[in-house]
This record gives sequence, structure tokens and C-alpha cells, in this order.
Amino acid sequence: MLRKIVFTILCLVVATAYAQNSSVSPYSYHGIGDIRAQSTVENQAMGGLGMYTDSIHTNLQNPAAYGKLRLVNYTAAGGHAEVTLTDYTGTEQTSVTSLQYLALGIPITPKMGIGFGVLPYTSVGYNVFADNVTAVQDTVVNQFGGEGGLNKVFLSAGYEITKSFHIGATVNYSFGSLEYRTVQNIAGVQYGVINSKQSQIKGFDFNYAATYTPRIMGRYTLFTSLMVNTQANLTSQNEESLGSFSTITGEEIEGRDIDLEALDLKNTELKIPTITTLGLGFGRDKKWFLGAEYSLQGLSSFRNEFVDQSNITYKDASTIAIGGYIIPDYASFTSYAKRVNYRFGARYENTGMVINAKEIKDYGITFGLGLPLGAGFDNINLGFMYGIRGTATANLVEESYFKVNIGLSFNDKWFQKRKIN
Repeated sequence: MLRKIVFTILCLVVATAYAQNSSVSPYSYHGIGDIRAQSTVENQAMGGLGMYTDSIHTNLQNPAAYGKLRLVNYTAAGGHAEVTLTDYTGTEQTSVTSLQYLALGIPITPKMGIGFGVLPYTSVGYNVFADNVTAVQDTVVNQFGGEGGLNKVFLSAGYEITKSFHIGATVNYSFGSLEYRTVQNIAGVQYGVINSKQSQIKGFDFNYAATYTPRIMGRYTLFTSLMVNTQANLTSQNEESLGSFSTITGEEIEGRDIDLEALDLKNTELKIPTITTLGLGFGRDKKWFLGAEYSLQGLSSFRNEFVDQSNITYKDASTIAIGGYIIPDYASFTSYAKRVNYRFGARYENTGMVINAKEIKDYGITFGLGLPLGAGFDNINLGFMYGIRGTATANLVEESYFKVNIGLSFNDKWFQKRKIN
């Protein structure tokens, strides 16, 4: 009963908190914002691997995992990040706290399971100042700001073809709004200019997955997986306004809406290219696991026609991730530490963004703990990540971050017939 009360409270919190601003990165200006982790705390702590599946945890990346699920699983998580931003002028520290996901997995039959939930897809959140001096020695002050993001609701199903072969599919619906503001004024001039852009975005995409996990030498398991996140076809309904304001009072003086219909920008399409992920791993059930994944995305075809990004181009993106876990003795009665799941990993990502002729890369190391609760299968999962993204050269920003995530995973049995009336 306690777990259901806790999960209900989390549902209410998430319902009121998903409009939060969960990015502090200048790089969230580009594309449709920062792409948030689409995985559970357990998977994030293993370098973000999605290939590992078991019978008691929900796997948000890999719908084939629902074919293995044997217990109803409630899961939710939140996180906190400390971020250091460094450019040629100096260093600034900031932080952000956010909710990550809320999901429910249900075994329907011994061979089939379903799952559904909500999680953030992208986040926009930045506030950047830049000064430049004109040919006539006027100092122009520019302020760039943005906020918003996309959320995703999903429905997944997985099926067991054989004991070693599972397949699954997910339908995702993404929705949300993005806002971008540019404020410009000249030092000593009474009035400045505000340009504001808003986009209401929605659309579908699909995930397909297959895992093959044969036994080797009796007690070992070979893990192989293929996951395909199909192209997301998003539609964007746009608005733009241009106005002036008083630099003394900050009050807007006048403004007008831009006729986007005439510019053929009122309704635009955003096509997020397909991501294909291959995984290979090896391990012993409830003892240890080690695996690696390679992901490729044809991001070079991406365009956002509404938001002018003259200093950015895109190339194909890729990610390499390795990770695993160790459980000293999952059935130990004498030592709690031996029943803890110790997770670890690393990842290297070429984001596909090329800004001011510099490729933006992101790399980090991860580790985590799966802490059992009581004698059942419930657990608290802690995840930690340290990483660096970007560069402080070429008028850009280097971000170093330390993230702490906490997830709850509760299990229950449904649809069981009573043995005694």
C-alpha cells in the first residue's frame, strides 16, 4: 500500500512540474533544444546502455524488454545537475533540478507486456549576453534568451518469440512549446529592440527493438540488440513579433506581429532523423554484465527553417557507450553491501552540431548504485555522471557538469486469482 501512495504522490508532482525549465545550456538554442536522457536511472548509470533487460525493471529505451517483465513495475525519477560554464571571458556556475520520467510496466501474459508513461524529450533554457563595437565605435549589447521544451508520452509493447528472442515497439507522441528572445540596444540610446519567436510543436515517432540473449556454457548469457528510433515528423506552428522598449524603464513601447504566412514560415516541419543502435554484451545473470553500444543518426539532413542559425551546420551524429554492473551476492542474508547492484559506464558522443566551424562533442563517465528495499524486488537507484560538452574556443562555451539522479522502482503482482475466498 505504501508504494502505491508514494507513486500516486509522484504522479501528482509530475503532472504539475513538467513545464519546468530543465536546461541551463547555451547549446539548447540549437535544433529543438537539449535532447534529454530517454532512459531510466539504472540504464544511465551504465553509460546509457539500453540493451540490458530483466524481469523486474522498466526499460524506456528498449520496448522488447516488456516481453521479459514478470511483475508490475512502477518507476519514477528526478535529478540535479551542477554545471560550470567557461568561455574566453571567465567561468560561471549554475545548477538545475528536474523530474526525469514517470512510467508503469505491466505483464499481460507470461510472454507479453506493455508499458506507458511520460518523460521530457527536449529542454531549452539559456540567457547569454554578447557585446560588440560597431565601425562608429557604438557598443551594441545583445541578450539572447530561451525557454520551454517538449514532453513525450509513450505506449510500448514487447513480446517473447522464444526464451532468448524478444521484440517490441513503442509509439511516442511529443508536444510542447519553445520560445526564443533577442534583445538589442546601443549604449546611451534610449530605445532598444525586442524580437520574440514562439513555436508550438507536436508529432509522432516510433521505436522498434529486438534482443537475442542465448545462453552460453550453461550459466553465461550473450546479449545482442538492435534498436531503431524512426524519424520524428514534428509540425511547428510559429509566431514572431518585433518591438521596441525603453532602456530606462524596461517598458515595451510598441510591437507588431510578423506576417509569417507571407514568408511561408507560419507552419513548418521538423524532421528529427532516425537513430539506429547496435548492442553487444556478455554476462552472468544476477552476477555481472558488460556491454557496448554504437548509435548513428543522419543528423546532416536536419533543418529548422523558423529559427535562423547562420553559425551552425549539422553532420551525422554518433555515440559510443560502454557499461555494466556487478552484484557480489544478490541472495546474501548477512551483508547488505553484497546485495547492492554496482553500476558503471562511459560514453562519447559526437552531437552532430558544428558551431563556428567547431564540432560539439560530449563525453562523460557514469556510476551508480541499485539499493534493495526489504526482502522483495523494490529498489532505490542512484546514478552519478561527470562530463564535459563543447569547447571554450571559437567564441563558444565549455560545459562541465556533475549530475545526481535518484529513481524509485516498485514491483507488484496484478491479475492473480485468489486461492481462498
